[in-house]
Amino acid sequence: MNDISTDQQSTEKLRTLKILGATVYLCQALTFMLAGLPLLVGVAINFLRRNEVQGTWLESHFNWQIKTTWVTLAGFAISGITFGMGIGVFILISVVVWLVYRITIGWYALNDDKPVNNQLN
Repeated sequence: MNDISTDQQSTEKLRTLKILGATVYLCQALTFMLAGLPLLVGVAINFLRRNEVQGTWLESHFNWQIKTTWVTLAGFAISGITFGMGIGVFILISVVVWLVYRITIGWYALNDDKPVNNQLN
């Protein structure tokens, strides 16, 4: 009987962590309306709860989201620095397309209860 309780607790914990993963994808999507602040909130959630997802299929999502955040912020910074040279707008468009791609791939994998494919990482 104790095993059933442990299984239920494990299932409930995974469900809660999946909701956190979805929340981070939402934060990343909100970046388009609220600038970079939601990205930072999302990555804070990832780092605060990262230990809890180790060894689960959700670990790939947290790693995917963390990489997405740092590359996006770096891309925004490089875009800003090079905007005056005329190439910043192209970098910005590339970063935005890449961010949409990463959110979409991650979101669909999360909703299917699957890890993000590491080959795409």
